[in-house]
Amino acid sequence: MKANVRGIYTTALTKLLLDHGFEIVNPSLTIKKRFGLHDNPAPPDLKIKDRYDVQGVRVLGTFEAVSKFHSVLQSSFEDVITRKWLVSVDGIYKGKVVDLDEFSVYVDIGDGVVGRIPKSEVAYANEKQLTVQVERKRIGAKHPLLTTNLKIVGNYAILAQNSKVGVSLKIRDLQKRAELYALGKNLAPNGWGIIWRETSANQPQEALENEIRMLADKVEALKGKMASAEAPALLVDGLYFMDVEFPYFSKKGMDKLRASVTPTLDGHHFFKSCGGKVSSVLEMAERLLEEGEASENIENSFREQILYEFPEEGSVVDIEHVKLSGIVFHLGQATVEVVNDKELKYKRIMRGNGFYDGLGVKKEAGDTALSETRLGEWHIVTKYFSSNGELKGTYVNLNTPVEVYPHAIRYVDLEVDVCIKPNGAVQVLDLEKLEKALERGFISKGLFETVKGKADEITSAIVFGK
Repeated sequence: MKANVRGIYTTALTKLLLDHGFEIVNPSLTIKKRFGLHDNPAPPDLKIKDRYDVQGVRVLGTFEAVSKFHSVLQSSFEDVITRKWLVSVDGIYKGKVVDLDEFSVYVDIGDGVVGRIPKSEVAYANEKQLTVQVERKRIGAKHPLLTTNLKIVGNYAILAQNSKVGVSLKIRDLQKRAELYALGKNLAPNGWGIIWRETSANQPQEALENEIRMLADKVEALKGKMASAEAPALLVDGLYFMDVEFPYFSKKGMDKLRASVTPTLDGHHFFKSCGGKVSSVLEMAERLLEEGEASENIENSFREQILYEFPEEGSVVDIEHVKLSGIVFHLGQATVEVVNDKELKYKRIMRGNGFYDGLGVKKEAGDTALSETRLGEWHIVTKYFSSNGELKGTYVNLNTPVEVYPHAIRYVDLEVDVCIKPNGAVQVLDLEKLEKALERGFISKGLFETVKGKADEITSAIVFGK
């Protein structure tokens, strides 16, 4: 299988992929030098690039390639979170119309997924079934964006229903563009136009003709399935998407992979994900390492230059509480009371009223939450106090180890909580949510067992006073 990788995790992931039998295509100059690779313009089965927040990567590829990469990640990194989308990107479905409003028609395409299509694309308001395609505009969304303007996607070309011949704007050679326009007009099936992709520019005409024949065969097969399939059903397979989160231990594992290839400072991927000055100073430091400077001197100098970028006692930071689904809850601002290379303590003041689930007591404006954890530990202990200092109860939140960024404290909530009521009663909450995450492939069996074991340890320590 062929993979194309870009972003701050490229060296580490290239090493991981090569170790597991993947072939790297279209490598950057740096990657070619580090791994002794050659130019390879072949179309990838897997495309990997940074997420916008650089806390992980976005993956798009064939079902087989994404599934294999999913397995590799879960077997390689202890706390990696892998969110595979149930929907086939560019996939064509026969769906059931289940609802509509002023602007949209809602279509059930199977596996419990309901997509949305603009009402303007639906010819008749009383349609019960529609043949639709999943757009790329909302990849990963709970309700994908659908269209009735169908496309059949290949490596070098796209067949587009009721369209004209087009050529990718990335192909700038005027003669090549003219050649592709002429070829497209000769090859296009009735009712379909050909859009030549960038990859078509360096292919022989025979390869392009063969692909169009293959795509035309898919069109004919689609027509048959549209008539016979019972909705909801997938008619034409597309690509598959996965959102990957790299928490504390995953970044540590990435560091080791990168260090096996090129000089790397401890904490490289964490510091790169900080961005700004921290990332820039890291790049300069590692450039000096590559030139042969003593690692201890570089390490000390780097730490000194970035020291004041990070929170200290009295700093106010945001709390990013990331759910296994990928939703980020911003729990408000906290004041750091203790922070060093071993432990972290911070305080929040509750701003609104509510209820502390599991404790059985009201949350009131003015309550104080005191949280503490040890760096590298799998839980945060939070004690809740009323405005007059009375203990309302304690939560032990199971989570990936906390990462302290320049302006935020971040961790992934692993769903399970150990709740300690003021009378000393202990209860483990939401283990079933962790089980569901395991079923959906968000977490590995190993991570599930780790969290379950940690919850048992914490409960025993509280009950038996260990």
